[in-house]
Amino acid sequence: LRDNRIELVRASWHELSISVSDVSLSDEGQYTCSLFTMPVKTSKAFLTVLGVPEKPQITGFTSPVMEGERMQLTCKTSGSKPAADIRWFKNDKEVKDVKYLKEEDAVRKTFTVSSTLDFLADRSDDGAVVSCRVDHESLNSTPQIAMQVLEIHYTPLVKIISSNSWPEEGQSIILTCESKGKPVPEPVLWTKDGGELPDPERMVVNGRVLSISFLNKTDNGTYRCEAKNPIGRNSTEYVLIVHDVFNTLLSTTVIPSLTTATVTTNVALKASTSTSATATSIRDPNALAGQTGPDHALIGGIVAVVVFVTLCSIILLGRYLARHKGTYLTNEAKGAEDAPDADTAIINAEGSQVNAEEKKEYFI
Repeated sequence: LRDNRIELVRASWHELSISVSDVSLSDEGQYTCSLFTMPVKTSKAFLTVLGVPEKPQITGFTSPVMEGERMQLTCKTSGSKPAADIRWFKNDKEVKDVKYLKEEDAVRKTFTVSSTLDFLADRSDDGAVVSCRVDHESLNSTPQIAMQVLEIHYTPLVKIISSNSWPEEGQSIILTCESKGKPVPEPVLWTKDGGELPDPERMVVNGRVLSISFLNKTDNGTYRCEAKNPIGRNSTEYVLIVHDVFNTLLSTTVIPSLTTATVTTNVALKASTSTSATATSIRDPNALAGQTGPDHALIGGIVAVVVFVTLCSIILLGRYLARHKGTYLTNEAKGAEDAPDADTAIINAEGSQVNAEEKKEYFI
């Protein structure tokens, strides 16, 4: 072998070794080792040289791409032997539906491989990373990769977000118009029922936000938010319904009714006569049951004082009547005990007036 790239590494009666530097495809072939003995001994070996694929390139991309347009991206690599394998990925997710083409270079005995990715541009593809990966046994598990970031232009996508799901009269509401598009949409336009906002003092627009204060029934209607960019325009609507003020039932405090006490005393003359003294506490018929005052502690204190005073009065009245309960005979009645008729009773009673001054009754 007469090549400066080939060197004899070791030579002995048992072994002969050579090394080849800067290997190329032309070095591929059959090599023969001969040992000149009697008889001559030979050994043959076939050297296969792998063609390393070149770094892939992606073509066919134009920026920007309008939504809905068809895109055809082609990934191409040359110099591989055997033919390399090409795989497509979009955001690290492999795309299977691709076209594959392999061409052989007859002179160098290598291959040129290309693959085409065909799809319709969508707004979800904006900012997506499309990569082409070349796998080959000569790359030692380290594939060569080419990448392309997609830029998709599309019309705005509009959405209205409300700060109040149940607006009532007197409250406020904030409507936010979210618009997303590429290029970025211009400032949005707010309208009500197809016209301008009727009350600019209460309906304030700040960028994409519409604020309405002191809601009333006249604010009912359809509010429209419109956004546009050089690609097109889009809009969405929000139907506002102002509800009546919701009356919340107040919690009730039950006030116990005052106790009714009845005290009876009997005073007997000739025939027993019963007189009843009744102390009754009557509640105000105009009072609203369950109405709660502004201060529950104050109301409870007043009720407690009223109950206490009432009980004390009942106890004192009962003790007074208990001490004077019984049957009493007057001076006039004493003369009528043995009288056969009424006239005699009166005479006997009058005769008894002499001693009336001596018999006096005292009530304590």
